[in-house]
Amino acid sequence: MASFDRGLLVYQANAGQSEIEHNLSQVLPVLAEAVKELSTVQTESIEDLHETAKRYKDDIDVFFILGGDGTVHECVNIFAEEENPPRFGVLPAGTCNDFARMLGIPMDLNQAAQALVNGETKAVDIGKADGRYFANFWGIGLVTRTSYNIDEEQKDSLGVLSYFISAFKTMSGAETFEYQLEIDGRKTEGEAVMLMVMNGAFIGTRQVPDPEVKLDDGYFNVMVIKDSNFRLFRELMTMNRPWTKEENFRELEYKKASHIKVTTDPVEEVDRDGEIEGETPSEITLLPKHLSFLTGNSGTHVAFEE
Repeated sequence: MASFDRGLLVYQANAGQSEIEHNLSQVLPVLAEAVKELSTVQTESIEDLHETAKRYKDDIDVFFILGGDGTVHECVNIFAEEENPPRFGVLPAGTCNDFARMLGIPMDLNQAAQALVNGETKAVDIGKADGRYFANFWGIGLVTRTSYNIDEEQKDSLGVLSYFISAFKTMSGAETFEYQLEIDGRKTEGEAVMLMVMNGAFIGTRQVPDPEVKLDDGYFNVMVIKDSNFRLFRELMTMNRPWTKEENFRELEYKKASHIKVTTDPVEEVDRDGEIEGETPSEITLLPKHLSFLTGNSGTHVAFEE
């Protein structure tokens, strides 16, 4: 079991009290055994999360995040410009927990806590786009409209299923946009319904069928979806097969890159890690092995080069 000198566990007050108490009961005994001095703070808002991180940042060597992808996204943005950020431990308490899945962390909170204190520390690539940072993905088109179409009442009652309901509704009325891409200096253009710049491989709990997506390889995986039809899904399902040739794809364009410029007509809103922030045009840069995360023991061979 790993041993830490000083740690901080943050969780947001947006769940019911009984749920919060249950979640804490699953993780606190495990973390307290591994951390000599463990502080626990409930945050009321994003501003409160920022203030808490600022207050503790110089006094901790591990930062445990009990929350979902949105909380992880905000913590990445808080610490991305710090010279000596702490290690992060993600305890999945959100709806999808896509980044936690990429790190090989179990979805059961007690198992997740055990995995973190017994796991390894890995340096992870981070994306930067127009002054904001992301850990999992940057996207425009269908992915953004899917976020808008989620019914909050369905999200509370159906959880992950609400994302699939929204995705099906969105795809049935998908609108194309014109795009111009500059990928590591190479230019391309066309029409698409979605454009994704992926650091991780999970979106809405579903894994993109590509074993080459790594968190520490120094590259984004850029995917352009030209139309949302059956041919697209067939291409997605075969993209990682050894006999597949990219030049035969008609609805899917796929590249690896570390620096991307995106212009669209019309202007498209941007989804970063499930949070809608900003719009095109956008310039996206990869920061290699920029932050360190504790990993689980399940699936880490998929997520990392080494």
